[in-house]
Amino acid sequence: MTKGAPGAARAVHEGILRRQSARESSARTYARALPIVPVRARGLTIEGADGRRYLDCLSGAGTLALGHNHPVVLEAIRKVLDSGAPLSVLDLATPVKDAFVTELFRTLPPGLADRARVQFCGPAGTDAVEAALTLVRAATGRSGVLAFTGAYHGMTAGALAASGGAHDVRVTRLPYPQDYRCPFGLGGPAGAELGARWTESLLDDPKSGVPLPAGMILEPVQGEGGVIPAPDDWLRRMRRLTADRSIPLIADEIQTGVGRTGAFWAVDHSGTTPDVMVLSKAIGGSLPLAVLVYRDDLDTWRPGAHAGTFRGNQLAMAAGTATLAYVRENALAERAAALGSRMLAQLADLRREYTCVGDVRGRGLMIGIELVDPEADRTTPDAPTVVENRPGPGPGLGPDPGDGGVVPTGTASARAPHPAAPELATAVRRECLERGLIVELGGRHTSVVRLLPPLTISDEQATAVVDRLTDAVAAVARRYRTHGPHRQGHPGPARHPG
Repeated sequence: MTKGAPGAARAVHEGILRRQSARESSARTYARALPIVPVRARGLTIEGADGRRYLDCLSGAGTLALGHNHPVVLEAIRKVLDSGAPLSVLDLATPVKDAFVTELFRTLPPGLADRARVQFCGPAGTDAVEAALTLVRAATGRSGVLAFTGAYHGMTAGALAASGGAHDVRVTRLPYPQDYRCPFGLGGPAGAELGARWTESLLDDPKSGVPLPAGMILEPVQGEGGVIPAPDDWLRRMRRLTADRSIPLIADEIQTGVGRTGAFWAVDHSGTTPDVMVLSKAIGGSLPLAVLVYRDDLDTWRPGAHAGTFRGNQLAMAAGTATLAYVRENALAERAAALGSRMLAQLADLRREYTCVGDVRGRGLMIGIELVDPEADRTTPDAPTVVENRPGPGPGLGPDPGDGGVVPTGTASARAPHPAAPELATAVRRECLERGLIVELGGRHTSVVRLLPPLTISDEQATAVVDRLTDAVAAVARRYRTHGPHRQGHPGPARHPG
């Protein structure tokens, strides 16, 4: 990584950033935290207009399964361009679309592939979420939706309601299982079991005030919610309770799909077959594409019930076909599982060495590191307790052999987790950028540093990512220990359209 750039390149870089800041809206997100101007990219690497190079573990918010400008994707796009085929054809049949659907169906869970229907939506995942909600409401004749705390399903009205970002009485919020900040103070199987019982009671109690809903929508791994994988047993439990009550189960695989979590689809880990799958991001091979796949008996909506001008994006379908096939043929999901486990094991050292790292978690190449304020009181009576599996350093931020007891999994600790520290997470992201590493933030309080590297990342690159992130955390921990926390409040969770 070069430390500087010639004056002319630096002037171009600064000029573009200045004009963007002056012309674009206040809703900009990534540009505020990542003041770079990408001009070239290949695989994991981005080069900025100032000549600096970065390892990109943002990957277009998980869109780039094969990284930037993968040769098979570029070849597929060029083939369509050179053929003279139309580039946008609404929902008309084309050879390009036929090839995409054939490859997509080849990857679906067996119980769905044999009787699936597909609807191409608008260009973004939120369009597919809206289509899913429209579909199950039409198929069941019901209007309510079950969703989960911490969910993120998009930026349109219905998707925001299901995400908890807008008030909508038709959406009933349910507890999502997690270990570190379990809403029941238990974590592990016990916490997940209580959440499942809560859901069953809500649906079966005639006085709960929650009528039978049109569907349940969930993420097998919550991404923007803080990289929280759902337990496989809990997913199977949700499948059984929805099937027993004729409630369509919608799996939002927009970010988790196409090998990201170590299986082609994240529901594959649990052997769960949903009734509906919402797909976007990586299925377009880096180009805009959103698809709804669902069981054929739900196909009761009328022509035009859901449409989108750009649902016939031929370049995205060609790029998507190439991506799906490459991931399948090269066993990249299995590669993500093995490499992700190795990276998680290495990053777990951060939790042992620095008490400002509250938790390290993830599945496959979907990894999160939660930053906390270790100086804040975590024994307040109303705070949930947490399962502690940390051999644990003591109250300081650096290595400390004290406080070394381990509480077995499934046993509630006497102490709650430390409060989230979004200011520390922001500082880690900034330090990562200084070291040539691009990461993003997520979680309820934007306190989780997230890694979403392409599935094509090499062993050497993975080591470099871990080393740079480790160095960034160490730098922030040293500064925090020296100067103390710089409190800036707790901003809401980051929202990433897609």
